[in-house]
Amino acid sequence: MVEARLTLRVDLGEDRAIGPGKIRLLEAIRDAGSITKAGIALGMSYRRAWLLVDDMNNCFREPVVAAQAGGSHGGGTALTPFGARLIDQYRAIEADAYSATASRLRELEAACKGMREAVAATKSHAALRRRTIAR
Repeated sequence: MVEARLTLRVDLGEDRAIGPGKIRLLEAIRDAGSITKAGIALGMSYRRAWLLVDDMNNCFREPVVAAQAGGSHGGGTALTPFGARLIDQYRAIEADAYSATASRLRELEAACKGMREAVAATKSHAALRRRTIAR
């Protein structure tokens, strides 16, 4: 069955936006403690991850990510309290938007050619072929 999903991007002016990719990056940084490890986990280069973080840090009044001082295990990167709130706010907006549109999304799903039709067509084709071969 086809599953419709809502993708949300919040535009912040003409050339700035926050969307699912940047939020996933922030979550990966939170979980990994490093831009490098987060980029690897998401299949993106360090440069791409760093540019996205830099863009977010320059977009808001407060930084979303901050470097941590090195120690016996080396430095790393951590979300700031604002970065954690940004994730929470984005996910809350996403949940509200999904709740508001769930019935319409289900209607779109039902209108799509999904797995049921594909399986039925395959079974129908196989049955027709068996009948043809049996003759």
